[in-house]
Amino acid sequence: MNGNTPYAGLPGVTQAGQRATADVPELSLEQKRTLQRNVAQIATRTREFLPNEYVVDSNVADGVGGPQALVAVQPPVGHPVSAGFTPDVEAAPEDVITRDDRNEVARGLAASAVLQVKQAIDDNVTPTAR
Repeated sequence: MNGNTPYAGLPGVTQAGQRATADVPELSLEQKRTLQRNVAQIATRTREFLPNEYVVDSNVADGVGGPQALVAVQPPVGHPVSAGFTPDVEAAPEDVITRDDRNEVARGLAASAVLQVKQAIDDNVTPTAR
């Protein structure tokens, strides 16, 4: 049954559950720097939306399917939120993550982090005014 899936592996070449090396996209040094810069810009933009009590961090790593980017926010209370994605490096080599996408991800992360705080303290806060 597994012989007809891309994850069955090639005997003597690729182990089951692993992708062939030729299938995994490689980043040039310049693309890797651009990706890291783009992810850092998302983290910076997210910090601009939030108070200092929120911790924002980013990471770029080589995953099984190619480069993987992650930006995470730890709110002062509540669950952490993150945005992880595998960018299409061949579609936009000069700017791996477009400006619009960076802004959208930053706004979404900030909103999700604030919602986590709101949900965590919703029942415990007495309104001061109506």
